[in-house]
Amino acid sequence: MMGKNLQTDGKLRPVDLARGHGISAQAVRNYEAAGILPAAGRTRHGYRVYTPLHAAALRAFLALVPGHGHQTAAAVMRAANEGDTAEALRLIDVSHAQLLSDRGTLQAVESALRDLGRAAVPAPAPRRAPAAGGTHIGPLAAQLGIRPATLRAWERAGLVRPRRDPRTGYRVYDEADVRDARLTHQLRRGGYPLTRIAPVLDRVRAAGGLAPLQATLRDWHERLAARGRAMLAGAAALDAYLRLAEESSPHASVNTPPVDGANARTPP
Repeated sequence: MMGKNLQTDGKLRPVDLARGHGISAQAVRNYEAAGILPAAGRTRHGYRVYTPLHAAALRAFLALVPGHGHQTAAAVMRAANEGDTAEALRLIDVSHAQLLSDRGTLQAVESALRDLGRAAVPAPAPRRAPAAGGTHIGPLAAQLGIRPATLRAWERAGLVRPRRDPRTGYRVYDEADVRDARLTHQLRRGGYPLTRIAPVLDRVRAAGGLAPLQATLRDWHERLAARGRAMLAGAAALDAYLRLAEESSPHASVNTPPVDGANARTPP
């Protein structure tokens, strides 16, 4: 399993762990200092001595990063190395819950976009025509079946950004503002809080409207799928590490360093 990185006596140097992962020996030492790897044993001369258990820990950490991010992956490994498997698994659960929430947001966006496509765009003509096109707050609120105060609250939250008529000071909602208000309304009906709607609208604005957003939605699907697959790979590597730790020291923390006098060549 360890291939050419495994020394004949089963002991490993930092460079042996680093080789094949595209990282430096110093990175291995840094990971140990951060608690991502179990503490290394030391020779009588103070040199670090790693083992296949450390190699498995490194593989687990690097496999966890793509799905959970560096910070969570590091926290998972620290918990595992301290013998707190329950906390490590809780952190994994939090990431999976976030992924599920992101999937729900994507589904809500797609549903809202379908509703927008079916919605009747024409609106009753306002009594006072806004300058340079657009609609006022009253008619738009009537279209959506909400109160003008709700639109003002959405504006304070940055969800809609109407301009002001320089002559009257009235709010003027252009086509993009109406789109954002409709999308916000659909997501609010779906139970989404304002804080979760803002990133969705940012995506719509960045895409330049609803039609170009289809490519963004496909990319969003692909990214979520990639995260899910990465989480599976990370879980397999973490499980392998935990199993090896249990086999190596069934009654002790995996953070208990092996100590012997092997003549390792890498300085501390």
